[in-house]
Amino acid sequence: MTRDLTISEVRLTPILVADPPLLNTQGVHQPYTPRLIVEVVTADGTTGLGETYGDTKYLELARPFAEKAVGRRVDELNSLLLLADEVAVDSSRVADAVDVGGLRGVQTADKLRLSVASAFEVACLDALGKALGRPVHALLGGKVRDTVEYSAYLFYKWAAHPEGVTAETDDWGAALDPAGIVAQARRFKEVYGFTSFKLKGGVFPPAEEIAAVRALAEAFPGHPLRLDPNGAWSVETSLRVAGELADVLEYLEDPTLGTPAMAEVAARTHVPLATNMCVTTFAEIPEAFTRGAVQVVLSDHHYWGGLFNTRQLAAICRTFGVGVSMHSNTHLGISLAAMTHVASTVPHLHHACDSHYPWQSEDVLTERLAFQDGRVAVSDRPGLGVELDRDRLDLLHRRWLADDGALRDRDDAAAMRVAEPGWAVPVMPRW
Repeated sequence: MTRDLTISEVRLTPILVADPPLLNTQGVHQPYTPRLIVEVVTADGTTGLGETYGDTKYLELARPFAEKAVGRRVDELNSLLLLADEVAVDSSRVADAVDVGGLRGVQTADKLRLSVASAFEVACLDALGKALGRPVHALLGGKVRDTVEYSAYLFYKWAAHPEGVTAETDDWGAALDPAGIVAQARRFKEVYGFTSFKLKGGVFPPAEEIAAVRALAEAFPGHPLRLDPNGAWSVETSLRVAGELADVLEYLEDPTLGTPAMAEVAARTHVPLATNMCVTTFAEIPEAFTRGAVQVVLSDHHYWGGLFNTRQLAAICRTFGVGVSMHSNTHLGISLAAMTHVASTVPHLHHACDSHYPWQSEDVLTERLAFQDGRVAVSDRPGLGVELDRDRLDLLHRRWLADDGALRDRDDAAAMRVAEPGWAVPVMPRW
């Protein structure tokens, strides 16, 4: 029987998902973070799932994108990114500096479009895989590994959101010093089996974060360690930290802002530099690679426009001898499944991928994806291999509907001002 792969309907469901009080250089995570769930429905009734950022600026682009997608086929993926070019972007929605929500570097209209297109591409691949009875990794050329390794994502953290703020509770406790970070890492290792650790830095003066990494190295000898201050340091501070941690760091992620500054640091240290801030589009690759500014690109299919673009990025990195791994945002299981499928198809994936997923206590799936020995098994079921829990989706959507708009756009600085009224986003470099 011939399947009708024409898109007959697109469902967009913005949701608010519980988020712990995790600290970064911009502030603290809000008690709830916005995500957007995309469902692509074909004429024969097959539904594919996608997920991306849920802030207003993404939702405003997703709506006209959805209208344009109806009537197209889910296997017409090469035209999907071209479709995104037809969607106008409100210039007031485009930042000219670090994006507070994603800490992803300079934001442009094209980057917004790609982040929306990525969810549609994943949803189309999920639907196509279901229609053909094939897993998404097979549609990408086939897996080269049966499991994908992930790294524990460590954060400085408050014990709870500020008093009086409506929030879900968690039992992780505070982590505000080296002992707290090590305790957090031990739990990640015991519960999920992670064997590498990444610390989100840029929160405290560099000496304190150096001490935390040293404590991790002592507690977990031989385990790969990473430190990511999201561009909070000057070139000289970056070099000082790199020098003090050169014997224990797998890589230093975005210690300073911009390709020129990263190139200066890279030229003066042997510690590899990774990025998800200065290389997030193909146009940013030539300068960064020719100047030797980065040695590892942390891909993110939300940034790059989907899974096929992620594979293309990996091929370019291999050509230039640059390592590749994966960046993570506050994603749910749909995105983790997509990350795992595409990561399974990249031959030269030599670094464990990042994942926020263990921090997310809520999901929209009938069954959470599981980490075993720090790895996620690659599903061989049709499509992404996940199933939507509609009751849960409805609950999280009703939370979004009930919000007065304060949480529909992630703003870590605004969340910090609840606890510290005078807080302002630090001028970079912060140290």
